[in-house]
Amino acid sequence: MSVVHGVVRDFDEHRGDGTLETTTGESLYFHCVNIADGSRRIPVGATVVAQRCVGLRGRDEARAVYSVEATRT
Repeated sequence: MSVVHGVVRDFDEHRGDGTLETTTGESLYFHCVNIADGSRRIPVGATVVAQRCVGLRGRDEARAVYSVEATRT
């Protein structure tokens, strides 16, 4: 597991999933249950920090997705 920084590239509220693009250009899938604040939604373009983990299908995905804007005071 490692920490990644990136931007939400797309998010489908109906399906509850999306992808984020890391600062290194990788695309990582995430599901709404992995949004850390429990809201189950996140805006496209939001700057995020997440944990890279191996998902159920053996591919890397993002978990514990935090919006950086939401954590600023």
